[in-house]
Amino acid sequence: MTGYTMLRNGGVGNGGQTCMLRWSNRIRLTWLSFTLFVILVFFPLIAHYYLATLDEADEAGKRIFGPRAGHELCEVKHVLDLCRIRESVSEELLQLEAKRQELNSEIAKLNLKIEACKKSIENAKQDLLQLKNVISQTEHSYKELMAQNQPKLSLPIRLLPEKDDAGLPPPKAIRGCRLHNCFDYSRCPLTSGFPVYVYDSDQFALGSYLDPLVKQAFQATARANVYVTENADIACLYVILVGEMQEPVALRPAELEKQLYSLPHWRRDGHNHVVINLSRKSDTQNLLYNVSTGRAMVAQSTFYAVQYRPGFDLVVSPLVHAMSEPNFMEIPPQVPVKRKYLFTFQGEKIESLRSSLQEARSFEEEMEGDPPADYDDRIIATLKAVQDSKLDQVLVEFTCKNQPKPSLPTEWALCGEREDRLELLKLSTFALIITPGDPHLVISSGCATRLFEALEVGAVPVVLGEQVQLPYQDMLQWNEAALVVPKPRVTEVHFLLRSLSDSDLLAMRRQGRFLWETYFSTADSIFNTVLAMIRTRIQIPAAPIREEAAAEIPHRSGKAAGTDPNMADNGDLDLGPVETEPPYASPKYLRNFTLTVTDFYRSWNSAPGPFHLFPHTPFDPVLPSEAKFLGSGTGFRPIGGGAGGSGKEFQAALGGNVPREQFTVVMLTYEREEVLMNSLERLNGLPYLNKVVVVWNSPKLPSEDLLWPDIGVPIMVVRTEKNSLNNRFLPWNEIETEAILSIDDDAHLRHDEIMFGFRVWREARDRIVGFPGRYHAWDPPHQSWLYNSNYSCELSMVLTGAAFFHKYYAYLYSYVMPQAIRDMVDEYINCEDIAMNFLVSHITRKPPIKVTSRWTFRCPGCPQALSHDDSHFHERHKCINFFVKVYGYMPLLYTQFRVDSVLFKTRLPHDKTKCFKFI
Repeated sequence: MTGYTMLRNGGVGNGGQTCMLRWSNRIRLTWLSFTLFVILVFFPLIAHYYLATLDEADEAGKRIFGPRAGHELCEVKHVLDLCRIRESVSEELLQLEAKRQELNSEIAKLNLKIEACKKSIENAKQDLLQLKNVISQTEHSYKELMAQNQPKLSLPIRLLPEKDDAGLPPPKAIRGCRLHNCFDYSRCPLTSGFPVYVYDSDQFALGSYLDPLVKQAFQATARANVYVTENADIACLYVILVGEMQEPVALRPAELEKQLYSLPHWRRDGHNHVVINLSRKSDTQNLLYNVSTGRAMVAQSTFYAVQYRPGFDLVVSPLVHAMSEPNFMEIPPQVPVKRKYLFTFQGEKIESLRSSLQEARSFEEEMEGDPPADYDDRIIATLKAVQDSKLDQVLVEFTCKNQPKPSLPTEWALCGEREDRLELLKLSTFALIITPGDPHLVISSGCATRLFEALEVGAVPVVLGEQVQLPYQDMLQWNEAALVVPKPRVTEVHFLLRSLSDSDLLAMRRQGRFLWETYFSTADSIFNTVLAMIRTRIQIPAAPIREEAAAEIPHRSGKAAGTDPNMADNGDLDLGPVETEPPYASPKYLRNFTLTVTDFYRSWNSAPGPFHLFPHTPFDPVLPSEAKFLGSGTGFRPIGGGAGGSGKEFQAALGGNVPREQFTVVMLTYEREEVLMNSLERLNGLPYLNKVVVVWNSPKLPSEDLLWPDIGVPIMVVRTEKNSLNNRFLPWNEIETEAILSIDDDAHLRHDEIMFGFRVWREARDRIVGFPGRYHAWDPPHQSWLYNSNYSCELSMVLTGAAFFHKYYAYLYSYVMPQAIRDMVDEYINCEDIAMNFLVSHITRKPPIKVTSRWTFRCPGCPQALSHDDSHFHERHKCINFFVKVYGYMPLLYTQFRVDSVLFKTRLPHDKTKCFKFI
């Protein structure tokens, strides 16, 4: 206790303090030694144990730090890995060396082959050069043989007479003028193109006497004519207008003759001149009577026998519609066949009427005595007897209620105004035309006016008097549109008219309407007819009809389009050999300058419209003149032809497989680029395809970054002047084939369907051959026609959204079909396909042909088309009824005929399959 107290208080006990410090230092050294001993001994043992445990966890039975059997050199794992890598690399190097040696061997072999190929190429080049030399020598030898065996042909040299040329030797009498002795053929070689020079009437004193309407109409049509030239030195024909004169101007024959002979190109006798006297009224004077026209042709509506030169002069129709187009809406329909009156006649003839009323002799009394000098008295009595018999309702009037129109002596004058006469003729089945009693009067303007009005409203003309010379009689087959009865047979007229069947009557009315529209209706048709008659007489081929120049839109072609297996797969339809040749155009018609008598005979006698106004197409083989085809009559000769053989040759060949032919796709589109690209890609690999013409109907051009597919044939993108569905049928000059496949940009047709449709068309080239069928139906409650798209057992139309037709119809649709129809299409932006069906059926009198389809016409997923709108069908109803009014009748024909492949969907026994493959 005492010691403790001492230590605590720091007093005495220094020795005890020293012992404690020593003891403390020893403890510290011991603790430090113990700590170092633990660190140096136990930590390595723990680390060794931990590492040994990890080695056992990673690879059981393999310790990194443990002893190994065999005392190997590599005792640790990473050293073993390096050894394995070295061994692997060594093995791979050995393999690469072996491959290198193998490749060197192959390279050596290929080098040997390359050397051998080079030698073969050199040998082939030498052989090709020798073959070329042989071919060149053979061609040279062939040309030499051809030159020896055939005379060298060249175009005829044009002989242009000088202005003071005396002309041909004069005939003994001017009335003896014919083409061979009064026409100078040297001015009109076959290759001249038939240039026509038209005198300007205002530059001569004669022009001041002309009727302003006639003169203006004549000048307008002359300016638009394809044959008219302003160079008189190269002209083949010279045309001068001398009438109709203004009232009451009277030009003396001597003065008129003097003015004719003073024409700058008259050349003394007027050869190769045509003097035209057009009549707008029924009392037009015969200006050229007692006027010496020399060797000039005369074209007018009134001729006396002493002045008419058959085969040289021309009887033309009167110019009723001088400055206006006919109104189709006012023309009555051609049906019903029978009208209120069986026949009608209104006229007055003062000389014969008075005698017939005073003398009431019977026919028996006249037959017992001398034959009557004038049959008009008998005609009057006969027609009155028919009217009084009440067997049929007829109307004959031999005295005019008002003052009759002025007329020539012995001619039946017209009664009333033109509108009144037309209203009566609209109620008449037949229209009687009594020729002048004077046998020396070949034709009068009054008779021509009656004929014009009868044809205009669809009254079948009945001409009493076979001596009359009807307009263009030497070219037109009037017996197909009118009845020409000799006056002595007037007692049999009633029997003849009642014996005509409805079908024959309708055919005559239809043909009369065609003749009136083509050759009588306007000033343009009259002038074209006069020129076409002369050109056909002297056997000069017509100028080619113009084609629509295609303004191409530049576009870029992208990658090659793929072939849709669903499009190219023919399924179970075996179409036989397929033409896979590169694009080539259809053969052109090569017989333009070879106009044989046979061609003329077939043209004049086998077609109801044998004489044609419009220039020919490159595909018209038999018509010696132009492309105004057949009208509404019977028959359709093959169009197409030339050296390659078309038309008849194709139809005669079984299946139409020989000779070869291709078609052009015409696709109309409007701002549907994606749909268009998909449709074009589906055409990739399509056999028989020559070219694709895309009609870009939008004013907005395609996108600049748009990539067009490469389908193996040219794609022509055509820019149009305006958005019109009529652009679908323009005869583009880029279409080089006769066959056109008109197809919508959303149509979805298989390749086998298109190929089959094309082959069917080749056997029926005058028809529309396609896939979607429609028909028209009569609506009794509303007394109108309806458009029907329901499925039916019969059809009358094939829509041109997927149909083949001949390029010939593109010319007719664009240049010949009445403009009123194209205007209707533009107004509704609809009905162009109906209009084409009307046109083809009107021309051929045949229905279209539907080929089988597998119900894939419309593409799935395409945007909704205009045809889904309700107004679409209402517009098509209106279009059909309007087209019927324009044509005057319903030209569409029903058919229950559909074309399938011979073995389409036909199940055959297995043992018979081989037999059918080789049939």
